[in-house]
Amino acid sequence: MFNYLLDIKFEYPIFFIIILAFIICSIFCKAKVPTYIIPHLNILEKNQHKSFILISILKYFTIIFAIIALASPYKQFHTQLIKKDGVDIVLSLDTSGSMKELGLNRENVREDRFKVVKDIVKEFLPKRVNDNVAIVVFGSSVMMATPLSFDKEAQKSIIDYLEVGIVGDKTAMIDSLATAINILKTSKAKSKIVILLSDGEDNSSTIPLDIIIKLLKKHSIKVYSVGIGESNKIMLNRISQETDGKAYIAHSKEDLNDIYKQIDSLEKSKIDNNKITLKEYLFFYPLFLAIISLILFIYLKNRE
Repeated sequence: MFNYLLDIKFEYPIFFIIILAFIICSIFCKAKVPTYIIPHLNILEKNQHKSFILISILKYFTIIFAIIALASPYKQFHTQLIKKDGVDIVLSLDTSGSMKELGLNRENVREDRFKVVKDIVKEFLPKRVNDNVAIVVFGSSVMMATPLSFDKEAQKSIIDYLEVGIVGDKTAMIDSLATAINILKTSKAKSKIVILLSDGEDNSSTIPLDIIIKLLKKHSIKVYSVGIGESNKIMLNRISQETDGKAYIAHSKEDLNDIYKQIDSLEKSKIDNNKITLKEYLFFYPLFLAIISLILFIYLKNRE
C-alpha cells in the first residue's frame, strides 16, 4: 500500500498553492463577529468547543480533498513506444491474361505467375504493420481491390479472391498509376509509394505516360516497378527513374521475393517513435471524500 502511494503523481500540482493561500487567509483574514456577555455561558462551553473542532476539521478536509482532486492524481503504469513508419503504399498488380503463364516458380512449374505474386504479396503485407496499404489490380481496365487500410488480414483475404482476368485480359498499366495517384494525392504520410508489378507491355491505357509522370512528381509519389521478364523494361525504368524510385526485373519466384524484401528495407520512415503513456486517474477518490466532508460540514453547521 505504501509503495502504491509512492507511485502516485499529480498532473496539475500547481493547484496545491491554493492550500497555502487558504492557510494564510485563515490566519490574517478572520471574520469579525460581535461579542456578547452572557451569564452562566460556561455550561455550554464544552459542547460548543467539541462542535467547533469537528466543524473546523470537516471544513479543512473539504478544502484539502477538493484541491487534491483538482491536482488530478494518477498512477503511471508504463510508457509504450508505438513505431509509426508514416508510409502509404499502393500495390498495383497485373491481372492480365499473360499472368496465367507457368514456370515462374521453379519448384512448382504448374503454378501460374499470378499465384506466385499473390503468395509473395501476402507475405509482404504483415511486414508493413504501421503502414496504410491499398491494392489496385489492372487488366483491360483498373479496379481498386482495397482502399488504404491498416487491416492486413482483411487484405490478405481479399487477395485470395483475385484471379487472372478479373478486369480483363489486356494491360492498362499506365491507367493503374492514375488510380494509385487518386488514392495517394490527399495522403499526409511522410512517404507515398506505388509498387507496380507487370509482366507485359501496356496495350489498353487511355492516359498518356507523360501526364502520369507529371502527376506522380506533383504529388511526390515514388514508384518501385517490378517487371516479370524483359518485355516492358524500358517503360518501367523510365517511370521509376523519373519518380526517384527503382526498377527491378524478376525471372523467378526467388527474384520476386528478394525484390519485395529490398523494397521493404528501403522504404522505412525516419519519423521518431510515438509515445503512449498509460495512466490510471484517481481524482474521483479525493473528490468523493471532499463531497462527504462538505455534506457533514453543512449538516453540523446548520445544527448550531
